[in-house]
Amino acid sequence: MGFVDEVKFFVKAGDGGNGCVSFRREKFVPKGGPNGGDGGRGGSIFIEADSRKHSLIDFRYRSHFKAERGGNGQGSDKHGRSGKDTIIYVPPGSVVKDGETSQTLADLTQAGQRFIAAQGGKGGFGNARFATSTNRAPRKATPGVPGEEFWLKIELKLLADVGLIGLPNAGKSTLLSKLSAANPKVAPYPFTTLTPQLGVMHLKFMDPCIIADIPGLIKGASEGVGLGHQFLRHVERTSILLHVIDAASEDEQPLQDYQVLAAELAAYNNELLNRTHLIGLNKIDCLDKDRIAELRLLFQEQGIEVLTFSAKENIGLDILKELLADLLEKKREAASKRQEEKNTL
Repeated sequence: MGFVDEVKFFVKAGDGGNGCVSFRREKFVPKGGPNGGDGGRGGSIFIEADSRKHSLIDFRYRSHFKAERGGNGQGSDKHGRSGKDTIIYVPPGSVVKDGETSQTLADLTQAGQRFIAAQGGKGGFGNARFATSTNRAPRKATPGVPGEEFWLKIELKLLADVGLIGLPNAGKSTLLSKLSAANPKVAPYPFTTLTPQLGVMHLKFMDPCIIADIPGLIKGASEGVGLGHQFLRHVERTSILLHVIDAASEDEQPLQDYQVLAAELAAYNNELLNRTHLIGLNKIDCLDKDRIAELRLLFQEQGIEVLTFSAKENIGLDILKELLADLLEKKREAASKRQEEKNTL
């Protein structure tokens, strides 16, 4: 199964049931008296975030969702039953938008969050509702109200602790496979990763963290080149951005590669520059000590500290894991403190 991160679909809530015209048979009561019941409410459609979902793959096989209509009213003051609601489960990080205007309707970032996508129609009134002192035998009932219906779309923005970003063939997939149990496609040519890949990195004395391999960005990605918008969308919800740079490139190419990434992030969303960034030089197994020192100095002259490692040969990854663990612990403590302060307000 593939990874699906943007879908368009149709929702139709249930119509309300019709009210009933009915009369009971009672002596000395005109026409027995009205006893038509009300129609039932139509079922509504909800969209709910579910942590067991990781992509929108289900929408590939189903694009129309309908809730049950309400039951019609009956005689003897029997009201129609309410229609069953329909719940559509989506991954946390799903942004629900109007299918026509693209206006954001809901941002489901946490499991259990729910949004009512279409409201079920109200049931119609039976004739018992219309009895008055002057009209004791009404033959009037109202139909149920139609349920709401819309075209909607969902854009999925991955919720990850660490996002791996880099130009094609920088070694992100290999790094993901070494930091987690993920098994992404790895090959010696560009664009082997065409969809985001997720992995879980287990840490000592800490909850595990989610790592996302964001597919290779290229120059112009912020303008949509190379499916850039689809890729960059997933960076927005990532706490730590790890730039994976191909250190085996010649001359000043590694620095230029980093500058391309930084420029594309800024062009897409300037706020991304305020995230925690780590710059990692990968493939140092291909370099001698002098070249590694030269690259460190090249970045330091730009005020940038770098990590050096080889994902392929497992060199320097323990240091990288420790640094990521320290940063994540501080971020989680800060988030917990903010939540406590919010709860006390």
